[in-house]
Amino acid sequence: MVRAWYMDDSVEDQRLEHHRNPPKFIEIPELSKSTGVEHFKINHNAFETDDVLLNLKKERGYTYEDECNLDGRTECGKPEYEAKLRNFFTEHIHTDEEIRLCLAGSGYFDVRDGNDEWIRIEITPGDLIILPSGIYHRFTLDNENFIKVKRYFIGEPVWTPHNRPADDMEVRQNYLKQLKAGF
Repeated sequence: MVRAWYMDDSVEDQRLEHHRNPPKFIEIPELSKSTGVEHFKINHNAFETDDVLLNLKKERGYTYEDECNLDGRTECGKPEYEAKLRNFFTEHIHTDEEIRLCLAGSGYFDVRDGNDEWIRIEITPGDLIILPSGIYHRFTLDNENFIKVKRYFIGEPVWTPHNRPADDMEVRQNYLKQLKAGF
């Protein structure tokens, strides 16, 4: 089951034991209302035929998908693995929403709320999250150092991160308007 909590403002790659103690958890409906992040539970063992996923793909027009694996258990110390993890952990936005379905392993998506505070979202197998375009976020692995996710896109994949600060971008301004109006 997906969990989310407020964390401190460190730029270090924090693992679970380094979040605020005690953690201030946030319920998923409140997370969605305050950030626009959506969560769905998918049968990850049969995701190809999962009705929730099939409906999301149809309703939102997801026509392309691929798979991304990060495995620090076997690739630890390899320059490309370390670079990829650093890149994912750099705070950024995208011009399209970011859709991820966890198939195996686990990790954390960190998102900024309306007060610019970090909220950490833990994803485990079966969690599908959708980050709205324009939201500042980052990703890291947990202490298991492994995740396998499906990524979904509308049309050809565009995965261009725009590192913070990107406040002048139209997509960021649109996100802030949605945030102010309430999701």
